[in-house]
Amino acid sequence: MFENSSLIWAALGVLLMLAEIIIPGGIVIFLGIAAILVAGLLFIGIISGLPQSLICWFILSIVLLLVFRQVTQKLIGGDQHIDNTDEELDIYNQIAVVKEAIGPGQQMGRIEFMGSQWSAKADGSIIAVGQKVRVICRDNIGLIVEPIKSE
Repeated sequence: MFENSSLIWAALGVLLMLAEIIIPGGIVIFLGIAAILVAGLLFIGIISGLPQSLICWFILSIVLLLVFRQVTQKLIGGDQHIDNTDEELDIYNQIAVVKEAIGPGQQMGRIEFMGSQWSAKADGSIIAVGQKVRVICRDNIGLIVEPIKSE
């Protein structure tokens, strides 16, 4: 069918490996390496014909992906960052400003916190507008706060 199928497989392998620049992830490069190995096997004469070439390419691709992808990921690494998944810890002990009086009792007020306004309640005491409070925890969509005692 093709005059020089080993040259075609080698060109396909180089194209696939260059495609790794555009499609990062460490997968396409192994498909390219498998295609170059198939080109070598065709050149040596171990395999011949398109069906054998495709079967060999599929097998080599799977073996390379399963064996070497984990190895290269450990050697090269990647951009991996694990953030805090507990949002409660992010808000604990932060300072906010009262925008609508809180209390007496369980009466909700409003505070400005992290650039937006939140419903807030305290321990039952009255907290005036403009006073700074410390966030204790979140209660559904509101926050529990305590007044900051002036020293």
